Amino acid sequence: MSSENSSADDPSADGVQDDGQRVWDVVVVGAGPAGASAAYAAAVAGRRVLLLEKAELPRYKTCGGGIIGPSRDSLPPGFELPFRDRVHAVTFSNNGRFTRTRRSKQMLFGLINRPEFDQQLVEHAQKAGAELRTGVTVQRVEQHGSSVPDRRTVAVVLQGGETLLARAVVGADGSASRIGAHVGVKLDQVDLGLEAEIPVPETVAEDWKGRVLIDWGPMPGSYGWVFPKGDTLTVGVISARGEGAATKRYLEDFIARLGLAGFEPSISSGHLTRCRAEDSPLSRGRVLVCGDAAGLLEPWTREGISFALRSGRLAGEWAVRIAEAHDAVDARRQALNYAFAVKAGLGVEMSVGKRMLTAFERRPGLFHAALTGFRPAWNAFREITQGSTSLGELVRGRPMAQRALAALDPRSAERGAGGEATS
Repeated sequence: MSSENSSADDPSADGVQDDGQRVWDVVVVGAGPAGASAAYAAAVAGRRVLLLEKAELPRYKTCGGGIIGPSRDSLPPGFELPFRDRVHAVTFSNNGRFTRTRRSKQMLFGLINRPEFDQQLVEHAQKAGAELRTGVTVQRVEQHGSSVPDRRTVAVVLQGGETLLARAVVGADGSASRIGAHVGVKLDQVDLGLEAEIPVPETVAEDWKGRVLIDWGPMPGSYGWVFPKGDTLTVGVISARGEGAATKRYLEDFIARLGLAGFEPSISSGHLTRCRAEDSPLSRGRVLVCGDAAGLLEPWTREGISFALRSGRLAGEWAVRIAEAHDAVDARRQALNYAFAVKAGLGVEMSVGKRMLTAFERRPGLFHAALTGFRPAWNAFREITQGSTSLGELVRGRPMAQRALAALDPRSAERGAGGEATS
């Protein structure tokens, strides 16, 4: 939406309250991929945008750093990806056994370090006109009460007591989101990811160049990965929360099995990934959530960057419309439109991903056999990572994929492919 739509008859359209306090069109909380994308989308529409981040940038984030096709397609124009490696081969193993490598002439996906990637996204938002404040922690948002001058305004209360005013707020403050708590986000799946950044000699790095490893793990739904980034290997594992000791043991065994136990990690970290329940809200009043704050990620692989970029862009676009809404009814209509846009795209992929995870938990060996020995399965993996199709499109458009998923997860056959995605 363009800046011509600012209402001339609105006495506060200049962004200043009667008491002289500035009113932002959109305040975005969190400067990761979701928040930076939201800030960019709102700023490029000509709006007054403030992007808040509690850390100082650049900052480390626990993340494999894989950039698949949908992520590349969602970046701002002119964005040059800071790839540390380009992946053309995947080695698959089933808990260390039955190892096989599949290759692709075209790049499957690229690998980045999150500090560089996130910083670059923020810079694009700033170039589009967004203002950045770092080192600030948001305590809460208020849509009623003494801090809120009128029904068109949201108060963003910072640690220390400072209050900012906005016509719309986007929560992109991660998986432990305070804005998500305000909205009432409900979670359906929580997983624990553990990761180590391991510097390696040039001879070891050369062996991994252009190739990643995916290992199907010993606990239901678990897997491990090795992502090469020049002179450092990102090695991690993920499993359902509640299996902390077993997950840590898996990572230690995984690193030892790879012959990497003798190298000292520069960073060892862990984080929780959280998937939303299908009936979880995406908004409350003039407040939207996106990315991890909304529990938006692919449930099987737990891939979150593409979901953050895509939902962030949508949140920024719809926050502009909410900022322009003159009453609660119109604001609610725009928020519902945002939720519909998210569910119609990302929701379909999440619904299929949940079914894939259920099937994978039951039959990991079958998944391994298919990806390493059945060309259509490998082709599907390749097309998804390259961005020529998605999980949702794959299952909806290919009867063979529908039959395979129904055979692996018989309970899903009654629901049909993607049939519950827009509930």
